[in-house]
Amino acid sequence: MKCNTLFVGLDVHKESISVSVLEGRKRQPRPCLKVPNDEGKLRRLFSRLKNEGTVRACYEAGPCGYDVHRLLRSMDIDCEVIAPSLIPVRAGDRVKTDRRDAEKLARLLCAGELTPIRVPTEQEEAVRDLVRCREDLREDLLRERHRLLKFLLRHGRRFTESKHWTLRHWAWLRTQRFDEPAAQAVYTEYLSRLESTLERIRGVEQELSTVAQQPLYNEPVARLRCLRGIDTLSAITLVAEVCDFHRFERPKELMAYLGLVPSERSSGGKQRRGSITKTGNSHARRILVEAAWHYRHPPRRSKTIQARWAGQPRPIVDQAYKAQQRLHRRFFRLTCRGKPSQVAVVAVARELCGFVWALATMEPKAT
Repeated sequence: MKCNTLFVGLDVHKESISVSVLEGRKRQPRPCLKVPNDEGKLRRLFSRLKNEGTVRACYEAGPCGYDVHRLLRSMDIDCEVIAPSLIPVRAGDRVKTDRRDAEKLARLLCAGELTPIRVPTEQEEAVRDLVRCREDLREDLLRERHRLLKFLLRHGRRFTESKHWTLRHWAWLRTQRFDEPAAQAVYTEYLSRLESTLERIRGVEQELSTVAQQPLYNEPVARLRCLRGIDTLSAITLVAEVCDFHRFERPKELMAYLGLVPSERSSGGKQRRGSITKTGNSHARRILVEAAWHYRHPPRRSKTIQARWAGQPRPIVDQAYKAQQRLHRRFFRLTCRGKPSQVAVVAVARELCGFVWALATMEPKAT
């Protein structure tokens, strides 16, 4: 009898995986298994399960990545990776163990109550990791700059000729000397670490620029660069984080995915709306909010933006300039009504998200 369907919930950890199997007919889980997180052991286990019927498996997205998903897919087993934040939770459930988590996933998978995520390909995941590596390095750069400046401030060294991190400021930094050998050693270490991080960032950015020229990314990056506030690095970040814009049927779905829609707690005829949800992908959301600040300026067909428009179809260019007009008008109206500029920028970022979706999914008419 191989017409039975087995629903398998996996609680994946670095060393082990808890496995709960629920038969579609009996609706009762089998005793939970705990197997090592090893490719050979998993292959043997799921090969036995395939002999009993159709197998559907799932596990939560987490730090262990997508290796289990790719392994099961290579065995022609339907496996879904579940968004942890969208798993239903019972209000009175106060016990959490690996076994209970695996059984819960199996039951909810059988009931169709789980929301899977889109699993990126290995190439998409590699590019996304490169994008996030750059973000990590920029965070390190910020800390190292603060560390160096605070060290100089403790020793009464302040630069007042111009802004920090200009060429004049760098020239001033390289002339600083300390009488105490220990203080000089500390300063040399801080400065060399800062210069090393800057060099590493330049290397990663050069690699991202090379990736942006690849056939998979060339067209979407070129389209998104037509928008004001989005250049190559911002565009490749959006493409790497979202992966496939066509999986969103409407721009509102992308806005919700990036957490740019207002939160709401309405009941009994009363509407209560709050700040944005901030769910989903925070990396892409940050890029859009940063880009939205550019729309406080009036629309312009500057030389820089016209260079980005060169070679693009007319519908793409028209849509990009329409974004400048509409989003500047949106920012101006909100600030004139007394809204703080930060609130207005988030509202502009939400509409900018719609234009990003439009450009990424548009199929220009042949001219």
